[in-house]
Amino acid sequence: MDINKNVESPFELKISFNKLLQHYEELAENTDAHSAVRAKHVLKIANTFPELKDGFSDATILKQREKEISEILQDSFSPILTKNEIKTATIPFHNLIFNASERFKDIIKTAGKDFELEIKNMPKDDTYIVACAIILDFYYGYNLNFKRPFYYEIPDANGITRYYKILYNADFTEIKPKKNTPKITQKDYDELLDNFENIALWKEKFPPNSYTFKGFIISNIFDVTDDQSISNVKSSLIADDKRKDVNFMGGFQEIFRSLFGINDIKVGFSLYNKEDGVFQRVYGAGLKSYLLGKYEKEKCTDALCKWSYNRLLNENKYFSVSDVDKMLVKSKGGAPHIKSLHEQGIKSAVFAPIANDDGLMGILEIVSNEPQTLNSINANKLVDVMPYIVTAVERSKNDEANLIEAIIQKECTSIHPSVHWRFASEARDFIKAELKGEQATFKKIAFENIYPLYGQIDIKGSSNARNEATKEDLTLQLKAVKSIFLKASKIETLPIYEQYIYQINDYLKELNNDFKVDSERQISDFFNQEIDSVLTHLFSIDALKEQIDSYFNSIDDKVKAFYNHRKDYDDSIALINKEMASLLDKKQEEAQAMYPHYFERFKTDGVEHNMYIGESITKEKNFNPIYLYNLRLWQLQVMCELENAYYQMQSSLPITLNVASMILVFNQPLSISFRMDEKQFDVDGTYNARYEIVKKRVDKAYIKGTTERITQKGKISIVYSHKQDENEYLRYIKFLQSKNYLDTDVEIVELEDLQAVTGLKAIRVSVLYHKNEEDKSFYTYGDLMKTIKA
Repeated sequence: MDINKNVESPFELKISFNKLLQHYEELAENTDAHSAVRAKHVLKIANTFPELKDGFSDATILKQREKEISEILQDSFSPILTKNEIKTATIPFHNLIFNASERFKDIIKTAGKDFELEIKNMPKDDTYIVACAIILDFYYGYNLNFKRPFYYEIPDANGITRYYKILYNADFTEIKPKKNTPKITQKDYDELLDNFENIALWKEKFPPNSYTFKGFIISNIFDVTDDQSISNVKSSLIADDKRKDVNFMGGFQEIFRSLFGINDIKVGFSLYNKEDGVFQRVYGAGLKSYLLGKYEKEKCTDALCKWSYNRLLNENKYFSVSDVDKMLVKSKGGAPHIKSLHEQGIKSAVFAPIANDDGLMGILEIVSNEPQTLNSINANKLVDVMPYIVTAVERSKNDEANLIEAIIQKECTSIHPSVHWRFASEARDFIKAELKGEQATFKKIAFENIYPLYGQIDIKGSSNARNEATKEDLTLQLKAVKSIFLKASKIETLPIYEQYIYQINDYLKELNNDFKVDSERQISDFFNQEIDSVLTHLFSIDALKEQIDSYFNSIDDKVKAFYNHRKDYDDSIALINKEMASLLDKKQEEAQAMYPHYFERFKTDGVEHNMYIGESITKEKNFNPIYLYNLRLWQLQVMCELENAYYQMQSSLPITLNVASMILVFNQPLSISFRMDEKQFDVDGTYNARYEIVKKRVDKAYIKGTTERITQKGKISIVYSHKQDENEYLRYIKFLQSKNYLDTDVEIVELEDLQAVTGLKAIRVSVLYHKNEEDKSFYTYGDLMKTIKA
């Protein structure tokens, strides 16, 4: 079998011992009699079998001359060191090994009959180019630093992956060009330097089989599992978004198994929350905490005994538990971390503090299901990897802090793109002042002479709806408990059962007749503080087990109570808010395309939004009132679409709720500024504050002389105070009536006076609803004027 077959390479490979034999020719003339005798013996073998010197490509000769090759290589493969050294004789880019130390043979044998030896970090696509680089170095003398470490990954008897670094000795090789092989010039070399990945160019300069490689290579192999494991830990921790990768934790545990040389190892983490004095889980795919066990978080003093608490939190030193079961007996169950490990079936463990100069950040937990597998001796292996874990956790905490700030900014204190330029400008000035050593202050962010727009789609009667849902849940739970006590009183005649039944009846009466603000809390306390413990006791009675089990299965894990009707209510509110906010955000993109302006929205029992438009916000001096009119018309259209979107989704909601929409018109420009303490924009000045007062109270206002609220389901209420506002919006309404957005039942009403605010009026008009959601055209103020003129 030709070793060059099915291999594309610039080399024609020939196994030869010529260069090694040249050394023996020199030794044969040596004055040292022993060396000379040994050299002559080797040369006699070579002379008897000239192919060993001349070279051969037929792999079958290796088998035929196995004994002779072994004798020639005996000095290179010392019999005395054969069980210690990991060494092979081979040729480049082949897994063909024709001589090996006993230790190497044992390693391969232990790996199993299905194991295939392969250099892991040698890309197959690069082997041709690497061979060309060898020619440039060995034959042409160009000093190319192309060498890189190569490794084998070989499993041991326990299935643990061990890493072996390969160092090549190429002293016994010869590289020569064949006849008519193109010579490499300086120009060729310069071109190749910038084209490592251009395989076609390399094949042009170094055609396949154009050079003869004659000789062999000795591979000196070293077990570098510890070093590679540490490197792998570092590489794993550097990777971004590692916690999201479902394969991350499995790979990370494999690294620690290699480091410790133990297959039965699992890795966990606990984060230390200094502010709350608790350990908490690290959230991510496959991440666990063996210290916390079944808990999401736990006080440090409850999770550790005094000694281990002091060891980890104060001394920042690791400790091991070599035999959990023995320690459980020794501590008499008084050590919480030992108890937690025992409950999880863990038999030995190491807890290592992840700490920097500022103190503890978390705990690295390494555990095993076998006793004494982990102990204070092999725990020292963590010394070399902990700096990387500390660095990774520091980076993770910083990333998390930045992410938290980003989420808070996005969800709570968003700096809208329309005003971001002002914040960025002030931030640059702040940094500049700090770098100059000056007193850095973040100047006030304010925008003057801008027009406000406000709107809301509010869920009507949300408080009553929640109260009804609460009453229904509490009633169901009280009746379920009452049923259990009625049955229990027939089994055991105890007065306490009668007392509980009386108390339950009293609560049921209160729910029906006089539901107060604190009724829910009182009844919840009754369940949690009295009933639960009694039911746990009654569970020992066989006749009650099924009923009590059914009761506890009906308890929601989060609210610790019956949560059916309230869940329907909460889910309905969440779905409405999500749908309304999503649609409003999508429609906002259209509005921003008309003219940039500030926009913010809030989710409450419904969705409300603020908009501010004006030249000071956009920075460009091109503001015209037509952009304000466009935005007002857009807002009215969108409110109609939000109403339609709600009524189209209403049938899919867990409970039926109604919504009412309102727009507040404020005709005068005002000023707003960003309040650093509240992280939000607010109006400036006493007069402008009137706008905020109206905004907060107007949806609860009554029509003058009635007890009817201004907002009403199925209608949009437009609140204003000036006649010109009325005329403007009546035109919008008439236009949208022609586009089948609004009905013809327009009414104008006066509002009862609010605190410090008088003279408010409102236009109310019904929304026209559509059975199907269709993309509607957006109508501009220009379209309105064309319609009026027509």
